[in-house]
Formats: sequence, C-alpha cells, structure tokens
Amino acid sequence: MDKEERKTINQGQEDEMEIYGYNFCRWKLAIVSLGVVCTGGFLLLLLYWMPEWRVKATCVRAAIKDCEVVLLRTTDEFRMWFCAKIRLLSLETHPFLSPTSMTNKLANGHAVHLTENLATENRHEMSKYLQTQPQQIRYFTHHSVKYFWNDNLHNFDFLKGLDEGVSCTSIYEKHSAGLTKGMHAYRKLLYGVNEITVKVPSIFKLLIKEVLNPFYIFQLFSVILWSTDEYYYYALAIVIMSVVSIVSSLYSIRKQYVMLHDMVAAHSTVRVSVCRVNGEIEEIFSTDLVPGDVMVIPLNGTVMPCDAVLINGTCIVNESMLTGFSTSKGQLVRSILYPKPTDFKLYRDAYLFLLCLVAVAGIGFIYTIVNSVLNEVEIGDIIIESLDIITITVPPALPAAMTAGIVYAQRRLKKIGIFCISPQRINICGQLNLVCFDKTGTLTEDGLDLWGIQRVENTRFLLPEENVCNEILVKSQFVACMATCHSLTKIEGVLSGDPLDLKMFEAIGWILEEATEEETALHNRIMPTVVRPPKQLLPESTPAGNQEMELFELPAIYEIGIVRQFPFSSALQRMSVVARVLGDKKMDAYMKGAPEVIAGLCKPETVPIDFEKVLEEYTKQGFRVIALAHRKLESKLTWHKVQNISRDVIETNMDFMGLIVMQNKLKQETPAVLEDLHKANIRTVMVTGDNMLTAVSVARDCGMILPQDKVIIAEALPPKDGKVAKINWHYADTLTQCSNSSAIDSEAIPVKLVHDSLENLQVTRYHFAMNGKSFSVILEHFQDLAPKLMLHGTVFARMAPDQKTQLIEALQNVDYFVGMCGDGANDCGALKRAHGGISLSELEASVASPFTSKTPSISCVPNLIREGRAALMTSFCVFKFMALYSIIQYFSVTLLYSILSNLGDFQFLFIDLAIILVVVFTMSLNPAWKELVAQRPPSGLISGALLFSVLSQIIICIGFQSLGFFWVKQQSWYEVWHPQSDACNTTRSLHWNSSHLYNETELDEHNIQNYENTTVFFISSFQYLIVAIAFSKGKPFRQPCYKNYFFVVSVIILYVFILLIMLHPVASVDQVLQIVCVPYQWRITMLMIVLVNALVSIMVENFFLDMVLWKVVFNRDKQGEYRFTTQPPQESVDRWGKCCLSWALGCSKKIPKAKYMYLAQELLVDPEWPPKPQTTTEAKALVKENGSCQIITIT
Repeated sequence: MDKEERKTINQGQEDEMEIYGYNFCRWKLAIVSLGVVCTGGFLLLLLYWMPEWRVKATCVRAAIKDCEVVLLRTTDEFRMWFCAKIRLLSLETHPFLSPTSMTNKLANGHAVHLTENLATENRHEMSKYLQTQPQQIRYFTHHSVKYFWNDNLHNFDFLKGLDEGVSCTSIYEKHSAGLTKGMHAYRKLLYGVNEITVKVPSIFKLLIKEVLNPFYIFQLFSVILWSTDEYYYYALAIVIMSVVSIVSSLYSIRKQYVMLHDMVAAHSTVRVSVCRVNGEIEEIFSTDLVPGDVMVIPLNGTVMPCDAVLINGTCIVNESMLTGFSTSKGQLVRSILYPKPTDFKLYRDAYLFLLCLVAVAGIGFIYTIVNSVLNEVEIGDIIIESLDIITITVPPALPAAMTAGIVYAQRRLKKIGIFCISPQRINICGQLNLVCFDKTGTLTEDGLDLWGIQRVENTRFLLPEENVCNEILVKSQFVACMATCHSLTKIEGVLSGDPLDLKMFEAIGWILEEATEEETALHNRIMPTVVRPPKQLLPESTPAGNQEMELFELPAIYEIGIVRQFPFSSALQRMSVVARVLGDKKMDAYMKGAPEVIAGLCKPETVPIDFEKVLEEYTKQGFRVIALAHRKLESKLTWHKVQNISRDVIETNMDFMGLIVMQNKLKQETPAVLEDLHKANIRTVMVTGDNMLTAVSVARDCGMILPQDKVIIAEALPPKDGKVAKINWHYADTLTQCSNSSAIDSEAIPVKLVHDSLENLQVTRYHFAMNGKSFSVILEHFQDLAPKLMLHGTVFARMAPDQKTQLIEALQNVDYFVGMCGDGANDCGALKRAHGGISLSELEASVASPFTSKTPSISCVPNLIREGRAALMTSFCVFKFMALYSIIQYFSVTLLYSILSNLGDFQFLFIDLAIILVVVFTMSLNPAWKELVAQRPPSGLISGALLFSVLSQIIICIGFQSLGFFWVKQQSWYEVWHPQSDACNTTRSLHWNSSHLYNETELDEHNIQNYENTTVFFISSFQYLIVAIAFSKGKPFRQPCYKNYFFVVSVIILYVFILLIMLHPVASVDQVLQIVCVPYQWRITMLMIVLVNALVSIMVENFFLDMVLWKVVFNRDKQGEYRFTTQPPQESVDRWGKCCLSWALGCSKKIPKAKYMYLAQELLVDPEWPPKPQTTTEAKALVKENGSCQIITIT
C-alpha cells in the first residue's frame, strides 16, 4: 500500500501510535480456521499472542478511511502492536438531534471535525453533505479512549474539550450561557459518560487471560508430555504448583483492580446543578456532564467532578481526583490500567538467556533423535524423549523461582511501611544511582511557619519582629494588609484556603466573618467579608472622669470590610484587595506578592536602599519572603466603581510596607538520609516549585550541596526580537553583585585534577541550578548542552508538573537510573515516569507511584534501594542457579541417553521438588544488607563477570559429572547392569536381600537401573547443592547466607540425607529411587569426586571470580562520579587481584557504556567546561547536518 496509508495518531504525545487499515478477507479466514483445526488450536493461541500476525493473517490492507479493522503500533522503544475493530455510532434515531444539523456533520459515514458550535459550519459543507444517507460516525476504542474519524484531518482523532484551541475570551463570550438540552444530548452521545470506569474483571475472565499466558501453556505441554511418559508424580507436582501460582496471581491482580476501582469510585459521582441557555437550573448527575456545561457551585462547596473554568464569582479549589478518561487524572489511571512494559536490562537479558537455553535444548533434541534412530528405538519413545529434553533444559518452574525474591522483598518493604503496586520495579530500584526530591513536604516540613516580619518606616527597615499579634501593631496598615490580602473563606464554619494565607492570618489572631446566605440575598450581594481583631487586642477607650458618655461616643468597633479582591496570579506573582476600615471615607488598597514584583510597583522613594541585600540574605538562609504594599485610594472611588475597575489601576504607585518572612523547616531525618545516599555514590537532585535562591539555600542546609561546592546558575532566555536564545551563567553567591566584578578569579573556577588514569579521577564539585523557564529553553534550544547540564544539575526551581516529568526523562536519556520522591499531586507525572517513584502521600500521588510510604519521611528511600539491591542480587543468584540446574540435569539426561537410559520418575521428583524448589525458595530469603554501600549490583545477566560465573560452573559440573560417568565404566566390577548383577556381593549379605529381590522381580522397561544412572544421580544431586551455596552471595547487598536459617537448615538436611543414602543405603529408598547397589569403595570414590567438585566450585566463585566481579563493578561506578569514595570491603582482595590480573585485564581504558560516564570523560578534556561566571552562551541559528546547534560563548 502507499505510504499515505500509514498514519500517526496522538502525534508528539507519550502514547503516539502508527495506524494501518485492514478489511476482513474470507479466504484468509478460511485458511486460518483450517490451520487452527490442524494444529489443535495452537495457531489460535499464537495469533492471540501476536496481534500483528492475527490481523495480517485474516485481513487485507485497506484505506484507513474505509477499513474494518485498525492495526496500531506504538512508536516508542517497545514497538508494541494492538488491534481494534471499527464501530459505527448511529445518530439518526436520537430524539434530540436535528436531521439537518446531523447531515451537516456527516459524509459517507465519516464524522467531520467537531466544532464548538454547530452553527459555524459553512454553507459549502452543508450542501456537500445534504445528499448523504447514513447518519453514522466511525470510531474505535483503544485503552478506554474513543478515536473518531475526522474528515478534516483525514485521520482518526480523539474528541477534545474546550481546554484546547479555545481562548479565554471565547469561553466567557460564547460558552458562559450554557447548553441547550439538544446540544447537551448530542455532546453526551459523542463524549460519553464523564467518569473513570475501572471495571473489575470477573474471576473467570482473569483466569482465562492468566491461563493463556505462554508460560502456563508451556507447563501444560510439559505436563501432557510427562503423563504420556508415565511421570505422573512430577506432572502432578507441577500442576499443583501452577494452580497455587495462578490462584495467588489472580488474587493479587483482582485486589489491585478492586483497590483502584474503589479509589476512583469514591470521587466519581455527585449531583450537580447546571445552567441551561434559557436560565433554567437543572440538577443532573456529574456523570452526565459534557464540555460546555455551566455548573453552579453551591455555597457549601462540592467535589469537582471535572476540569472547569471559573466564569463568575470566587471559589477556593483543593486538588481532587477528577473524573473522565480524557482528563489528566484520567490519563493517569489509564497508565495504571495499561502500563508500558518494564524496560530493564535484567529482563531483556533473561529472555536472551532463555533463548540460549532453547538453542541448547535444540542441540539435545537433535542429538536425542539421531542417537535413538541409530539405536533403533521406537518412534513413540523417540518423540517423547526428544521433547522431554526441551522441558528439562527450559524448566517450567523458572518464572516462579525468579519472582520468589521479589515477593519476599515486597513483604519486607510492607513491614517497614512501604507499599508496592508494581513488584517488578523493586529490582529496578536496586540500580538507582540518582534520586530527585521534591522540597516542600518531602525534604522540608509540609507547611510554612511565620518566622517574623520586618517593617519599613521612613524608607528604612526596622529590626525583625517575631510577634505580630500585639496591641501596638493591631491598627497598623501592615497588619491590616495581612488581615485582608488573602483568599480565605469559611466552609461549614471552618476557615479554608491557601495554607500560606492561613498561616499569616492565624499569626495575627484576627476573626473573619462572612455574610450569611440570607444577608447576601437581602442586600443584593453587596455584603462584604469583614475581618476584625479580637477585643483583647484593642486598647480600651474610657471617657474622662468629669464627662458622661454620650450615645455617639460608645467605644468604636475596629472592622475592615473587603470590598474587592484581585486573586493571586502565578503569572503576575501577586494579589491585591480593596478594603475599607469601618467609618473611614477613603478605601485602602493592599497588595502582597513576590518581593521583586511588589518593589517594582511601589514608589521608588518608599523602597529601602538595602532592599536587595536584605532580601538576598533571607533567601540565602532558605526563608520564603513576601512583600506587602499599601496606598490610600481617592475618595471619588465609590463601591460601584471599584467593582468595575482594572487591577492595573489599583496595583500601582504603592507604598512599600515591609516583608513577611516564612520559614520552611527541614525534616529532622533529611540531612542524615542524604548523607547516606552520598556515601553510596547516589546523586541527589532537588526539583521544586519554590524560589531559586530558597531552593539553593535548602540544598546547602540539608547537605545536598556541600559548603565548599560551587553553584552556577543557568539563566536561559528564549529568542526575542530576532536575537537567538542564550544562557547567562552566574555564581549563586554573587548573583546580585555580578555587575560589580569585571575580572574572574581563576581560583574560583572548579579545577579539574586529572590523575594518571580515569579510574583514579577526582573532580572538585560544582552544581548547576536553574528555574523551570530556563530548563524549557535549554531543552528546546540547547539540546547538545542539556546532557552536560544533567551531569551536574542539582537544583531545579520553579518547576511546573510537566517540567518535573521532562527532567526525569532528560536524566534517563543520559542513562541514569532515576528515583523520584514526592508528596503532592503535582509530582504524579514524575513519580510515574521515574524508574522508582515513591510517594510520601497516600492520596493522589500514591495512584501514580509504584511505591507509597506510610511514613512521610525520605528515610524510606535508602530502605527501598537496599531492598531493591537485595532483590536484584537474589534474582541473579536464582537465575544462575536455575540455569545451572537446567544444564546439570540436561547433561545428566544426555549422558544417560547415550546408553539408552534416563533418570527415574522419583529421581526427577526428588531433584526437582526436594532439592530445587526447596533451595530456590529458601535461598531467596536473605534480607537486605543493613547499610548502603558505594557499589551497585550489575544491571543485567549479559555481563562478563556473571557469564564467566555461569560458564565456569557449567564446565566444572560437566567435567566432574563426565568423570564419574566414564570412570565407573573402568572399574573392575563394572558390567552392563542386569537384574542378576551382583557388584556388591549382595547374596552374601541379608542387608541387601530386599533390594536384590526387587531387582529380580521387577522389569525395568526404561533401563533406569544401572551403574551409570546411580553414579550420575548421586554426583548431580550434590552438584545442585554445591552451586546453590556458591551462588548464595551475601555482602555487600544481602545478609550473609549463614544468617538465612531456613536455607542453612534445608541444605544441611539435604546433604545429610543424600550422604546417608549414598554411604549407608536404605533398601526402601533405593527401591523408590531405582538406585542399584555399587561397591562401598566406589561410594567413597563418588564422595571424593563430590568434595573436589565442591572445593573447585567454591574457590572459582568466591575467590577468583569475586575479584573480577568487584573490580568491574567498582570501576564502573567510580567513573563519572564526582565525590571521594571509600574503599569497598574487598579492598585487599582488589589490590591483590589487580596485581595478579594486570596482564589479563590490560592497560587500555574502557569506554563506559553509560552516557553520563562517557560525558564525564569528555568534559575532563574540555577547556571551556564548566562555563565561567559572567559569561553568556548563545545558540547560533545555523543548524548543522546532525541537527545540533553551534554554541558560542561570549565573555
């Protein structure tokens, strides 16, 4: 088909997808149906697993405009396929819809772009569509979102509300009157129900989906195969294990669905009042709301059921869980319901390793067939034995074994108050080497406390004052501003509003009174909100002793009425009010906001000369500073004029009154936790919505930036007036004094101390800090520079929620494993995008975050990383053990196949159940090491150290197993075993009579009983335990294996049992395991083989290999890090290993795999890095072939 038949939907968004059109093909459907019958349903399973194959096998390509099925492929790194059936939405039968207006919207069954007003359709469109008969709209549903065909775009697109492409002016002018019932019905038909529908699937549906997993299908195949070969016991054991696994999986999945459903349902449906075009107020359910409806908010408040714009009046909004899959919260829930695959090297490598095992199984499959044919084995036996080798090499218990460590880690996390909704993320947390922290509520206490005020009198700052609630200040303009300039209101008698406003108002101790509903109705909504101080703060007014108090001389009541409020604007960074003191003729204007902004709107002569110096001192100490201003308004400004006046007229020519200083205290545990992370070579980054200098100050206070470290502020400016984008570089300590220093002290610039090798590199520390605006400019105009800034960026201030998410992505783009710790709804996107997001709140953020801490403290971060490292190392240990188990058993069976023998049913059962499962589920119990260390575990299985570990143990085990297999044939007593064989002289000993009689009377059809089988069985049984001990590593990521009491006891019991039946045979056990009698001397020989095997395996794994492993890991983590690190526990081993292995490792410097390490090496030899203070970097407009911008530095 033409390239134009491949289109893209959701372009530029996270869920961008390519779309292809297909129509059903009858002859293809017939062929596929025949194939399904011929393959016994396996083809149907294959097509169920592969959507792309399913569509291409049953359909033919068609134009997307007229297709019956769409095939979707994501454009991200996963390139996942989905398919959806095209459906038709019929409009002609709807009672509220006008036929004429509907034909205007339709063309050959395709809906045109849905405008905000049906009357805006032009006449040409109307005449063009009048001929159309079908009144249907084509659409498909994918991940709970409907995509409608749009003739204007010639593509499918989801419906957008009034939040896109509609100006604020248009909302006020065209959409403030409400909708007619007909328009409401039309939009409801298209937009659907306004709710997030989290359907809890039935147990049957979940069961079918779980059972059709390829892993369980393979288990079913294995069970059928073993049953045909009469391995009933082992088949039954696998069935029981699978049932337990399925039941536990179904319970976990359904529990998560129920939890999400209950959380969403709690916010989904409320009754709301909407205003229609004719002014009629109609009460409907919130689920019936559509874009364009005008809601009436009741005085006692409501749960907001949708995204909305305030058209008239004032209200206070608290963050809440919104409804509708097209809202940002809806998209969040969709991302939980339909998560992306976990992109982690361990899981990618695991699949590659399984493919290697499949390849090994293929070799064994071919060998078995050839060997059996040469030995003239029956066809049925050849098929069973050749397929059996596959089930041996790729063990069905592997996935269950791999998840054991994660399950145990999840339980340990739960015990310390960390809850996990995405268990696979635990392993990834073991790789975290950078953690981003929100500031307020995470590093610092949740709220701000009033530290004090600093008033201005006669253009000079007075001394700071701590107590604002006193008689001296009660009637001052400063306190009046604090009492009136806020957005507080009472909801059900409780003062509510912005936490900062609440703190300020509580500090002065005043009382707020609002007009009642009856008063408001009586006075036609002119009753203002009134604030007044408590009576005890007002000075008592008593008449003179010789005068009598007249009626008009009663004690005056001091009250201030708030006449008009101009709400806080984040763009303007200020708010203001117009108020009047009871009895005064003139009104007052009060304003508060960012100090720089307020000072700029005040008369210059009222702003103290040392304003900038005082402000900088406060912000350096981490205080939040707010400035206040006031002016008397002209007497000609009446109440009615004030209601219609522009805020620009009010907010000018003010008198500067002083500063309010708010303190955001560090949480007690913050410095210690960050110190632990730094010692573990884990970078910490602050991402906050607060002021830049405040954030830098907090970063210094908590130890994120050390006292001797330099902070360079990157101030990026977008292109303007034909000038290109540029970055101004400043030092944080000299930000306000930059203009006074013309020369740069070379000693102030971070100096690179280059040593003889990059392995011993140490660099003096410097940090970049920037705000959200600068960050966006850098991402857009300085794409080559952004990765370098990510390498040292520590403070990101004034960051919007989407910018926090972009920061996480930028850090991940240079190969950092990023954690995120936050507590607010504005952190949701970042928590979800990070490799390991942990929420300190059990509200909105916990829905997006894989982890939620019950304790609102960042001490959960090192605990999570420790458990992640332990779980990751457990996964490596288990995977290596299961790989060795497969290869050992594979080689045992291959050796026995060569003599047309095999392991017995109960021998398989003993190995797989008594040894393997017991060992796997107990070796995973090692808890995490008690502290974080400077090394990180490897991230994948395909690494030199781990591959060498597995391959060396494979060679050792194969070697010793082969030695026993061939050596037994060289013994003088050896003969091809038959029921009358008597290598032990059992006829002379009553001890062996029962076994001998069993041998004579039972017919061994499968040739299980022979000397080779017995030898291989004993040696291989010990080998499983040997590699289990060799692979059970402890420090520095897990507790030592000897502290894992269940593992130790299990291994000892198994060792004792196997030694017992080998050295002192028990007839009944020999009979069940089909072991034959061998001379005692050969039993001692087998013991010696096992002991030497154990010695070699332990020496290779725990001495020789550990040196290589730790050297590789230590070097990898050291490169690219910029702090002094302590030596690992293996310091002496490393030093000895470096001497012994210098020839093997060579002197060449390896290029790091991680981008941030590679960048660190590049920057070492870059003389222009870091940028010098007081310089400017410009992005040249000329674009090179590779799309990067040339960067010019101007001093």
